[in-house]
Amino acid sequence: MRHAVPTPQGEFSTEDYVVVETGFFGAPGEKARLNIQDFSIRINGKKAVPSEPFGLVLSNLKDPSWQPPEPPKAKSSGLQTSGDGSNPGDPPPPPPKMPLPLVHIMQVRVEKASLPEGDRTLPEAGLLFFPCRTQGDKIKSVELIYSGPAGKATLTLAP
Repeated sequence: MRHAVPTPQGEFSTEDYVVVETGFFGAPGEKARLNIQDFSIRINGKKAVPSEPFGLVLSNLKDPSWQPPEPPKAKSSGLQTSGDGSNPGDPPPPPPKMPLPLVHIMQVRVEKASLPEGDRTLPEAGLLFFPCRTQGDKIKSVELIYSGPAGKATLTLAP
């Protein structure tokens, strides 16, 4: 459980979510109905927060391996006093965005790593996403709560 999204091809980071990898096991061929709405998480004894669909996490993801390009140097003219080619009252330029093909690849990887929903043959595993802005070093206790067709369970996780 941390502010990262692990996938087989690499890891992405997120500041607003924690991710828990979960798995369901049973007799060979046994089926279970999986739904992310059956899960919630309690961090540091506070109110339990329900799991959210992976699609809500996508806008908050960052790929640590992608480095934004260096902004172009502005041309200077003899009339400016700041020396960087900008006017003193100009706002800073917006941060560069990741190219859409890379964003799409990241989205596909996260979708594949997410817990699949519906009737599934066991074993099945995947990621669950929970909104949480608490920094990792401030997380002292974590409980994953399941309440679904397979029953009820609370698992204490190591932060």
